[in-house]
Amino acid sequence: MGEYTVKLSVLEKELGLSAVYKSSDYNEVVVSTPDINRPGLQLTGFYEYFDETRLQVIGKAESEYELSLSRRKRLISFDKFFSWNIPALIICHGTKPSEECVAMAKKHNRSVFITERDTSDFIAGLIIRLKNYLAPRITRHGVLVEVYGEGILLLGESGVGKSETAIELVKRGHRLIADDAVEIKKISDDNLMGNAPEMIRYYVELRGIGVVDVRRLYGMGAIKQAQKIDLIINLEAWRDDVAYDRLGIENQYMTIMGVDVPSLTVPVKPGRNLAIIVEVAAMNHRQKYLGSNAAEEFTRRINEYFDVKLSDR
Repeated sequence: MGEYTVKLSVLEKELGLSAVYKSSDYNEVVVSTPDINRPGLQLTGFYEYFDETRLQVIGKAESEYELSLSRRKRLISFDKFFSWNIPALIICHGTKPSEECVAMAKKHNRSVFITERDTSDFIAGLIIRLKNYLAPRITRHGVLVEVYGEGILLLGESGVGKSETAIELVKRGHRLIADDAVEIKKISDDNLMGNAPEMIRYYVELRGIGVVDVRRLYGMGAIKQAQKIDLIINLEAWRDDVAYDRLGIENQYMTIMGVDVPSLTVPVKPGRNLAIIVEVAAMNHRQKYLGSNAAEEFTRRINEYFDVKLSDR
């Protein structure tokens, strides 16, 4: 998590924060952890296990406690609090900070902001945003598309037909997220989010034609900025000496950054309509997620049929 950071100025803009005071190094301040802290204990003077790298968020409880203190105690409390190298203090519910709070923030050169949102709602949104910015990530050669709401990551050797399949899917009403390079973020212990590097976002390379802009050719409805990866489809050239799965009973997975993602291997040869195969794979994967497994049901029927035949002998 510590590899990545997000600038405080970016968070201020995206969260719609109102600045009470900005530190002199405001444009250089970065946040490096997705965790936040409500400094209730710190305002009472308890600093054991205090993590100064976290954004500090004050809600109604802390604000009311602060108001219960005398002016002198408030000065002492905030003097010690702002002596730590915190990224910033954010006060919820639109509550204006006390004069003592602002004075000590200026003394120690710490930024203070206000948000109109209530504490729980603000913290929930802030943590999601921080996890997205600070998530560990890798880049994989492949194509990411959204098909019937499922995020499908197409992998395979160059020239196997990934980009052509993506264009065909876009023509059929689905959406492109990334072509050629897919940036994959681990946003939780069991979820991966994919997007395109900004430089190549919405572009697709088609051999013989060149680079095309999907957004301009097919409109805004044909693209999406990011998508959770639900299924991986490995496209490979058809080999006669390989026994490909014909029933789909066994669940296969590919592990990326410690997350097991369901996967399929689809052999490619002339005459196979890969776009339709990907559509069926997406629908079948969703059906499995909802508790219906066609392969298992088919196998059960076959077994029941032969059990009846054997019992009739």
